Amino acid sequence: MKRRIGTTMGDESPKVKVAVVQAASVLFDREASVEKAVRLIAEAAGKGAKLILFPEAFIPAYPRGLGFGTVVGDRKPEGRLTWERYWANSVEVPGPVTERLGEAAREAGAYLALGVIERDSEYSRGTVYCTLLYFNPDGRLMGKHRKLMPTAAERLIWGSGDGSTLATFKTEIGVIGGLICWENYMPLARVSMYGKGVEIYLAPTADQRERWQSTLVHIALEGRCFVLGCNQYVTKSMYPSDLAGVEDLEELPEVICRGGSVIISPLGEVIAGPLYDEEGILYADLDLANVVRSRFDFDAVGHYSRPDVFQLHVDERPKPEVNYEKPTNIKGSDEQQ
Repeated sequence: MKRRIGTTMGDESPKVKVAVVQAASVLFDREASVEKAVRLIAEAAGKGAKLILFPEAFIPAYPRGLGFGTVVGDRKPEGRLTWERYWANSVEVPGPVTERLGEAAREAGAYLALGVIERDSEYSRGTVYCTLLYFNPDGRLMGKHRKLMPTAAERLIWGSGDGSTLATFKTEIGVIGGLICWENYMPLARVSMYGKGVEIYLAPTADQRERWQSTLVHIALEGRCFVLGCNQYVTKSMYPSDLAGVEDLEELPEVICRGGSVIISPLGEVIAGPLYDEEGILYADLDLANVVRSRFDFDAVGHYSRPDVFQLHVDERPKPEVNYEKPTNIKGSDEQQ
């Protein structure tokens, strides 16, 4: 029997509909931001999306324009109040927020990736991280990625993640993973994702610049993967009027972040967006066979690599701030609690 040209035998590549949600947080309000996310997850699922991406720091806010009362060598009392409100609305992982988001993912029957400000719940509870959470369609929290390197003034309010959360996830719709905002300018961090076989690369961000689009196109071409870029659309009037430090925004335009969410193919073609100057959801049908085809002539960590010349070593061991070693019990002594 003669095979028809163009047919495939053997492993079939999956096809999946994805959604990129460009929306603002309910700024500095964790519960309201969660409920907004739940509504938008249901909306995207209603259009058939099986992977839904939200922006960086969606819960409770990306605090664009705020100085937290800090200059070199001095911190103002009102800045500490801004920080207190930010911390109070941050997210315990796992906790009630992750349970609610997991429930929404389960009801949607979709994979969900959403940016939160994560509160340290293991040690001092005084540090927060910019974190991307991943849920599966059963509602389980698969894992998280903490931003490795906050950018510029972000370092005043966010801690730095370690290599233990450089995660990708093998799923029936493809290998999902990615980096947050300007981590995507870190060449070795990108290579760590390529080495894990990422096929659907998630890039939630706060970068609204048009030239950011060039970065995302480059990642698609370099990694030979689909790239989902996701940002918020935010106006100055969305900030709470009673927020300490809100006067920092006085000199800013009304539109503080224009957005720029986009979906790009493994050959660098824009297939949805970029979306500017409004909230909205971008949709695209991804055929993962295009990842396979695109790697025919370029595979950054495969046939196009030169391990005899270049090698990357990634330390994925957790780096806890404090290690507690319990003493060995001495015979006859009371057991230490």
